[in-house]
Amino acid sequence: MTIHYSNGEVAGKKTIFGNHSIAHKTPLRILIGFHGADSTPENMLIHGNKLQMENTLAVFPEGPVDAGEGLWSWWKDGPKQMESVKEFLEFATRAIEDTEAFARQNYSPTEIQTCLWGFSQGGAASLVYSLLGKRPIHKVASVCGFLPELPDVAAEARNAQIFGIFGANDEVVPSFLAEFALDELKGRGLQVTARETSQGHEMNLENIRHIEEFFNSNG
Repeated sequence: MTIHYSNGEVAGKKTIFGNHSIAHKTPLRILIGFHGADSTPENMLIHGNKLQMENTLAVFPEGPVDAGEGLWSWWKDGPKQMESVKEFLEFATRAIEDTEAFARQNYSPTEIQTCLWGFSQGGAASLVYSLLGKRPIHKVASVCGFLPELPDVAAEARNAQIFGIFGANDEVVPSFLAEFALDELKGRGLQVTARETSQGHEMNLENIRHIEEFFNSNG
């Protein structure tokens, strides 16, 4: 399957758009991919290029926090992490609104299903937004994700479907942190499916296959 990519901008940040066989039918799936900390959209695009999707607008935005040397993150670690995560939520809302506006202008769908996925801090970003973000999210996939310090913001009732993959041998995000994050979301009423593997801190082809099945499944 050939994916047609183009460069653009959402929420004032460089973004890569990928057209996965968009056929002007509904619902149109928007799939926003969050890269890891100290990384770039291109690194996440490498994984996204392996997904076999249809009628999907893939979106790879650049994180808002400058990590130096052309690398970006979604929030700052350290004593001001909670405040930075709150700023991320506001950024992500603008990015989703800009992306949905782009989709309506270019593809005129009568229905949009906005989905998120990510790796490491990007997985964490997907989980955080599904829990506290303002825009409704249909499905979320996280690989080696976790939860940072959460800001005190009003959370609306959520019904996103969450698929979390984490590794028993992850040397960066220990499995108990990833498992805790998924249990926390489940405890707050979200639909969560967790999959523990023997992997380390990585996104591999088996992960891609399961993520593909998750997003392509009905519901």
